[in-house]
Amino acid sequence: MKTASNKLITIFNAQFLHEIQIAQSKLELEGIQSFIIDENITSTIGTAFIEGYRLQVDVSDVEKSKSIIDTISQ
Repeated sequence: MKTASNKLITIFNAQFLHEIQIAQSKLELEGIQSFIIDENITSTIGTAFIEGYRLQVDVSDVEKSKSIIDTISQ
């Protein structure tokens, strides 16, 4: 995963994958690239070992991304 600064920060955690995907779609609409961490683990080891999913963005997009995510959860 190469980004402008090469540093990704977790901005959102969720227990269900669809919650992360909704947040990712909102960010994409605003032109922010994001990455879902642990998305493919469930197909490998099952959900019993997954505590949740993480959505990460480049460090330069953190503040804008958090404000977008905050509007979703209100």
